Amino acid sequence: MAALSEEQAMIQHQAQSWVTKHAPVQEFRDVRDGESEIEFSPHVWDEMVSMGWAGIIIPEAYGGSNLGYLTFGLILEQLGRQLSASPLFASGLVGASAILLGGSESQKKHFLTGIADGSEIVTLALEEGPRHAPKNTTLTADAEAGVFTLKGNKTFVCEGMSATSYIVVARTQGNAGSADGITLFVIPADTEGIKRTKLSTVDSRGYANIQFNNVKVTEDAVLGKVGRGFGLLDPILNRARAGIAAEMLGTGSQAFEMTLEYLKTRVQFGQVIGSFQALGHRAAGFYSQKELAKSCVEAALQAIDANAENIHEMTSLSKCKVGEFLHGMSNELIQIHGGIGMTDEFDAGLYLKRARVLESSYGNQAYHRNRYAQAKGF
Repeated sequence: MAALSEEQAMIQHQAQSWVTKHAPVQEFRDVRDGESEIEFSPHVWDEMVSMGWAGIIIPEAYGGSNLGYLTFGLILEQLGRQLSASPLFASGLVGASAILLGGSESQKKHFLTGIADGSEIVTLALEEGPRHAPKNTTLTADAEAGVFTLKGNKTFVCEGMSATSYIVVARTQGNAGSADGITLFVIPADTEGIKRTKLSTVDSRGYANIQFNNVKVTEDAVLGKVGRGFGLLDPILNRARAGIAAEMLGTGSQAFEMTLEYLKTRVQFGQVIGSFQALGHRAAGFYSQKELAKSCVEAALQAIDANAENIHEMTSLSKCKVGEFLHGMSNELIQIHGGIGMTDEFDAGLYLKRARVLESSYGNQAYHRNRYAQAKGF
């Protein structure tokens, strides 16, 4: 694993300082307790865009800085630390990756430029059930005279309420469970026949269910090639998994630091509880897990930047390892703090709730263990 460049270290420091000051956990609480339908602060999002964060992976020709996925991951890690809510991951990473990998020149010019300047929020509409299953797409897109008619539903669409456009995974032929016959479309959110319904989720984010009722689009809306969309979708998802793993690393790391601080200050039986051997051993174990997860996350992001042959394996390894760390660490955060950890006034519960959603997003630990094993020939 290579060391961070001077520019990456500077961006990491800037992100840490800015997020701590302008998008802390209290900002998330204020949005959660307000009446925002989109579940993030537009002001905070505008500032992120003005700092160039939405264009980190976008080429300069389209208004971005082309600084790569590792650099983007450093920013997402800091957002994860403070539970900062924004469309940065959904649009700046996932949406931008889809257009970069599969978009025509006209699609790139319009959508990448819009993502970079914040005028477009482009998000992926993939899931149709409670579990991550990319091949189980049943939403149909029937073609006639160059016009596609989309019918079906998508659920748990990240930033679905604020999106200006959706990248919709549809089936133009074949049956659910098959990689063949999948086609990706990029469709404006205000297209006739699209209905979105806000979901109330445990982590208080802007998820939505989307209905496509005879939505008609032309061939210009196709992303990549008709019927061969899974070959495009898989690398998009790899980038999404690596990015969300970076956010998970930040969430778990902050949970670790909160726990460690409590171990150093909480006095029981006349001494700080961190001096008890059993608790010290637990802290050491989680520190080791944290460092291992960090290595896996950064290695996956670097593999994407290098267009390495093992991106498939590295992203699953990353998502699984950081998922294991975050699951255990968020539980430990509650347990070590005892009664106060169960109150809404304390932040521990917010980290636990966010952890559970992040763990299942784009495949849980079991999904990625299986995927990694298959990639290795088992």
